[in-house]
Amino acid sequence: MDDGHERKIDVDTMSTLLGTLLNDRYRLEARIGTGGMSTVYRALDQTLERQVAIKLMNREIASDSDQLERFRREARSVAQLSHPHIVGVIDAGEDAGRPYIVLEYVEGETLKERIRRNGQLPVGESVAYAIEIARALGAAHARHIVHRDVKPQNVLIDEEGSAKVTDFGIARSLDEDGLTIDGRVLGTTDYVSPEQALGHAVTGQSDLYSLGIVLYEMLTGDVPFKGENQVAVAMKHVREEIPDVQQLRPEASASLAAIVDRATAKDLLERYRSDEELIADLEDVLALETARSGQATGEATTVLRTLPSRTRRRLPLRMRRPAWVALVALIATAAAVVAVIALLGDNTHSGTGTVAPDRAAVQARLAGVSLHADAAHDFDPLGDKAEHHADTTSALDSDPSTYWTTETYQGGVMPKKGVGIYLDAKPSANAARLDVATPTPGFAADVYVAGPGNAPTGFPAGWTKVASVPSVAMKAKIPFDRAHQARYVLLWITKLPPGGDHVEITQLSLYQRR
Repeated sequence: MDDGHERKIDVDTMSTLLGTLLNDRYRLEARIGTGGMSTVYRALDQTLERQVAIKLMNREIASDSDQLERFRREARSVAQLSHPHIVGVIDAGEDAGRPYIVLEYVEGETLKERIRRNGQLPVGESVAYAIEIARALGAAHARHIVHRDVKPQNVLIDEEGSAKVTDFGIARSLDEDGLTIDGRVLGTTDYVSPEQALGHAVTGQSDLYSLGIVLYEMLTGDVPFKGENQVAVAMKHVREEIPDVQQLRPEASASLAAIVDRATAKDLLERYRSDEELIADLEDVLALETARSGQATGEATTVLRTLPSRTRRRLPLRMRRPAWVALVALIATAAAVVAVIALLGDNTHSGTGTVAPDRAAVQARLAGVSLHADAAHDFDPLGDKAEHHADTTSALDSDPSTYWTTETYQGGVMPKKGVGIYLDAKPSANAARLDVATPTPGFAADVYVAGPGNAPTGFPAGWTKVASVPSVAMKAKIPFDRAHQARYVLLWITKLPPGGDHVEITQLSLYQRR
């Protein structure tokens, strides 16, 4: 300082910017990260007397108009986002011709540092962080913003143990033209999606692929692919399947391994289509893993409190909400169901298992079809004619701990074209949607219907296909091509889940058009 006044440091002649005051407000105190385009500093906001993070564009590329526009776009993109698991933008500006972005300062470590320090993370903690990251990406994708560089280095773990996604440095709105050259790979190749590696169009599904790789690394302690250079690694993402998670982490359940496999599927049709699908499966697995172990630690404890009530029912009673809260919720839910049933009148069949309409069903003018306890039947016309007949009632009992299962097929391949389970909606229903709950997601299935009379004994004669799903989610809502007046609705399983040798169905729910 000269004569008691603040003095700007000539950044071109100094080896460090520490001590620089940007726009008479932000004093750079420590360098906390560097990248090809910018350097991140911890700084003091002298106006509000609080610590912030400053991302300052590097001098040597500040004159590049494309890079400058990318940097400014990052500020605009992230400024739109307000989410507890996204590092927020506070301010932006320029000083001496160098743009900067002011971000909230997160005290803690990166997820990459945590993995390097601990190796494999606890299963519950890994799933919990994946949920928080997926929720953050979901908020970005809802604003048509793709991160494009999801990796543990870009996930900060704060002092409370919560995850926050940062560095939308190559994020791009789906609504604007890209500034990258065709074929150029943006993003770290350890986590890059196949389509991004090939220079193809990048969407939210690309971020979900990268998150799947991050989840793999949290569970196993390392990335799935190694190579002599970045291009070699990128091509492995294009051509090679990732190693089996369960071989490297035996305590990981088949359901969790199926999530990793589906998130990292090369084929976009087999990969998760949306953040909501992935989050729902992760939430279910977190509840199942916690119920199996009987305990939760670290961030898993926090995330468990945020699970939907339907998912929390999988937890042991001592880990759920206080009893009086659950009772109030149960009374409210019962009242709502009674009101809906009264409104629906004769549109719902009498029976033992009334289906409570969800929001999507109500919006689509669908009513749950109540089915008798013995309305589910196994269907194996191409095999020995029986497929665990005694367990079919478990697909209608609303108990997530019971299930109907196919046979176990050695090598994970069915030696026939399919096997199934069908519902008898006697006398008939204007069937429009089948909901499936399964702890073994990722299997392929078709849905067929048949009219009044006796159920067809052969296949496909007598059945009409109404839907096809290449990868069934843990909680799948399968809409039909249109409403069909039918008595029988068949879930026809044609392919086992990746790495699995059987399929389990915990619940089938049928909806009809009102």
